[in-house]
Amino acid sequence: MSSELEGRPTPVRNPNLASRSEMTRRAWWLVLLNVVMPGTAQAVAGNRRLGKFGLFFTLVLWIVAVIAFVVWLISPTTVYSVATNSIALTALQVLLVFYAVLWVILTLDALRLSKLIKAGPVARIAVAIVSVGLLVATAGVATRGAFIVGSARSAVDSIFSSDKQYADPVNGRYNILLLGGDAGPDRLGLRPDSISVASINATTGQTTLIGVPRDMQKAPFVAGSPMYGPYPNGYNCGVNCLISFLYTYGQAHPALYPNAVRDGSQPGIEATRDAVQGVLGIKIQYYALIDMQGFSDLIDALGGVTITVASKLPIGGGINAAGQPINVDKWINPGVQRMNGFTAQWYVRSRHGDSDYARMARQRQVQAALLAQFQPTVVLSKFEAIAAAGKQVVKTDIPQVMLGRFVQLASLSRTQTPAQLELVPPTVYEPNPDFAQIRQLVSKALAIPTSTSTPVPGK
Repeated sequence: MSSELEGRPTPVRNPNLASRSEMTRRAWWLVLLNVVMPGTAQAVAGNRRLGKFGLFFTLVLWIVAVIAFVVWLISPTTVYSVATNSIALTALQVLLVFYAVLWVILTLDALRLSKLIKAGPVARIAVAIVSVGLLVATAGVATRGAFIVGSARSAVDSIFSSDKQYADPVNGRYNILLLGGDAGPDRLGLRPDSISVASINATTGQTTLIGVPRDMQKAPFVAGSPMYGPYPNGYNCGVNCLISFLYTYGQAHPALYPNAVRDGSQPGIEATRDAVQGVLGIKIQYYALIDMQGFSDLIDALGGVTITVASKLPIGGGINAAGQPINVDKWINPGVQRMNGFTAQWYVRSRHGDSDYARMARQRQVQAALLAQFQPTVVLSKFEAIAAAGKQVVKTDIPQVMLGRFVQLASLSRTQTPAQLELVPPTVYEPNPDFAQIRQLVSKALAIPTSTSTPVPGK
């Protein structure tokens, strides 16, 4: 009896090949079934083994997607942590390539099964166009996703350490030392041109940017620092002992920090970190060093930054004997400006007409604008360029295991305006700072409102 049923004409498995209308309807059904539930077309009209294979892995994909969504609702940090883990990214990349190949095979086989030559003339073209479009929407997107995931994995492996452990916040905050490295041809090695700390509230994600003057003298070192030996009274020898010179000093005396390179840092960075901790009176868990000559690539990758310019600044040129600008290539005019990387670089480095403190404020302004620019839609649409730029301009000891937590905090911080604390005159006198006063200012700026404090879910 079953063999008789198999031989009967049915619209899908055994259609009437002489009926163009029936073959047209069949072609549309097979194409649509293939996109709604890949493997269905083969199960009802072709190789059932292939159909079962396709249906099984389609079901697996939906189950994984649902589980990921539920976990994200319960503990977003868990999803972020998996999404920024090198091993998980490798597995995801392989999975996306697998599904891309599977969808190509199933779509092409569904077209074969549809027997377009037997359908109506107009339907042949329409079904073929729709099939190609659906193929791009499935296999094409999966292929693109695999490429993006590969870029992410490469960037994560290149920038972030994989052998450090998860760390809890200190006094409710994560503090990250931000160094803008300036290794120009007129300088002996790299010297931080910008020193600041991003202090992130581990509950709300609210960020406070603390600016430390690069010309600060007499910087004390945190207790237990190797710098106590050569400088027991702080980095105190006048203008030859500015806090920004500590990077060069540390690099010249690597024995002071023998484990720095192993831990993903440099002796110069550790010497600077010890001084900044001593100045501010806070624990700094991580650092990020950004090459100021190359960070324009990162800004360009993000599509630029929007800055409100307070005063006219020159691009290029020099100054005459009277201190006035000459041979200026272009001016950055006051007002709201959408800056590319080149313009932003001049904006943060220009010394014309402003004090060094105003320049510090501009640097913090660009840092805040960069944070605001890291929107999910921007990052996803320009991911390869951002990842490539990040590998070139950023060095950090932030471990991979912390990325999920920081991604979640970043998503919270984007809804808030970063607070700023600039340790500049008249409040702070660089040659002879009142460090007790500085620590009070920092403590006040970082005070956590206990009435609204709740732990961030997940780790």
